[in-house]
Amino acid sequence: MSDSHITIRLCVWITDRQKFLIRSQLSGVKAIKSGEETVLSEKPSVWIIGGSSGIGRHLALELAGRDQSVVVSARRQSALEELASQKPDHLRAVPLDIADEEQVRSVADALFKEGRGPDCVILNAGIYEPMSVQNYSAARARKVMDINYLGLVRVIEAVLPHFQAEGRGHLVIVASVAGYQGLPLSLAYGPSKAALINHCEALRVELAGTDIRVQVVNPGFVRTPLTSGNRFPMPFLMEPEEAARRIVRGMASNRFEIAFPTRFVFLLKLMKLLPYALSLYLVRRATRK
Repeated sequence: MSDSHITIRLCVWITDRQKFLIRSQLSGVKAIKSGEETVLSEKPSVWIIGGSSGIGRHLALELAGRDQSVVVSARRQSALEELASQKPDHLRAVPLDIADEEQVRSVADALFKEGRGPDCVILNAGIYEPMSVQNYSAARARKVMDINYLGLVRVIEAVLPHFQAEGRGHLVIVASVAGYQGLPLSLAYGPSKAALINHCEALRVELAGTDIRVQVVNPGFVRTPLTSGNRFPMPFLMEPEEAARRIVRGMASNRFEIAFPTRFVFLLKLMKLLPYALSLYLVRRATRK
């Protein structure tokens, strides 16, 4: 068989495989919409990093409303304390700057030393700074990558040995559909989320066969302080309360990816099946002012 025939057959197999993955992932997203809920394991404790506002804040309130014990971390202590005061029996504020490697390790060790450490760690911290060719900056890209990617890697580095020692654990890492496709104004943010998705895929493979679960969350546009400054259309914009409910329901499954809203995810995944000449043209058309 010639090299060209092998290449063609390989391309056909990859395309079929991608279609299968899209169907599988979208069936998972539809399951979220069905209203069927599986209760999380009996009263697990949860540690949310990046929980002072937006999705993280509403995740904390959603889990607390389900009688979960939640530790909430972020840099802004006042915002954390205000959140914890809403459900003091279930929420506990622990300030944390994920850019500080020593502090990350210290806080993680302290939480796990207090007895039974958190069963689930949700990594939701992140920043958004628009970057285009007009304001292209390595310093800006480094800043975004240091928080959105390396900041979460620091937490995983501190938490994973504890999970491995206990023989179980659950990592939920919030990335974004912005990591699927290169988009205008996202020259710093998009790559940081793409790196997270790739990292989660590798973690899921390496931890297969263990009782340490890894899930990646890829939300579309959610109404949060992060998106409040956007001056462009945000299709299928979702409220943070609904996003939190979908994430919590997805966490109860063994599905790798929790992605929403359904139609937006479908369109973006479909784009990845197209040749670059067509997909990049469509992105340019869709985002043109």
